[in-house]
Amino acid sequence: MSTYHEPVLAEETLALLITDLDGIYVDGTVGGGGHAEKICEHLGPRGHLIGIDADADAIEASRTRLERFGPRVTLMRTNFRHIASELGTRGVKHLAGIVLDLGVSSHQIDEADRGFSFRADGKLDMRMDSRRSVSAYEVINGYSLERLEAILREYGEERAARRIARGLVYARPVATALELNEVVERCVEGRYLTKSLARVYQAIRIEVNGELESLREALDSIPDLLLPGGRCVVIAYHSLEDRIVKEFFRREAADRIPSQSKYIPDLPRLPRLEILTRKPVTAAGQEIARNPRARSAKLRAAERR
Repeated sequence: MSTYHEPVLAEETLALLITDLDGIYVDGTVGGGGHAEKICEHLGPRGHLIGIDADADAIEASRTRLERFGPRVTLMRTNFRHIASELGTRGVKHLAGIVLDLGVSSHQIDEADRGFSFRADGKLDMRMDSRRSVSAYEVINGYSLERLEAILREYGEERAARRIARGLVYARPVATALELNEVVERCVEGRYLTKSLARVYQAIRIEVNGELESLREALDSIPDLLLPGGRCVVIAYHSLEDRIVKEFFRREAADRIPSQSKYIPDLPRLPRLEILTRKPVTAAGQEIARNPRARSAKLRAAERR
């Protein structure tokens, strides 16, 4: 098994996340255990880390990496959208903090047969959880032209969405990353090809894994899980994710619910979160040079009131 990526914005995450050295913390996207390891190293002897991931490979990699912390670590294979119910079944009602490092791990990208990257040929899968029934193959070869175009436009923010969707429908069956790349290459000018490929793969991956819906569900459950003073840290890698996090934090930090009418006053509400990062935290040049994945990372944090 190849090595998982170095954790992005690790020191910044620790500084914003940890307030109680003996508290219970959740890494909702544990991956290879990078952030989880850093958290465990900083916690006291009564501190506990719960690591969650839908990817079986990630859970096994984390199990190996975090083995030295013994019973202070619990690992659960599930999607973070189910965090509240999964914690509830284990009797965990409140947390000192939770971190979500969104996106695809370097390990997933490096595994050609997973189909996450346009830089290596392999079957079109893209499932983070192999138990999901729909893979990239089903999306590309089974969705209607209109649905494919909508996915590429909404999730990939791809300008050539219509042309690429038509190309995919015409070329069916499209079974491998190389075949998908060839379709996109026929639809996009050379100087825009790399960015379009990245956007197409992003869009299909988001659809396959229900990533944005999972993120919304996970965020909705977090305020009720956090103790007063408990913190949530989220690292996003593209504008769609970051926008969802930003809008959620703003909504939960607001002391009024807009009435949407100039004739009706806004409704007062009790804010549940306080935003700790007015602007997203980004990586410094040294970290980007050491870990290129950090280039697009945006970290936002909030505290339970």
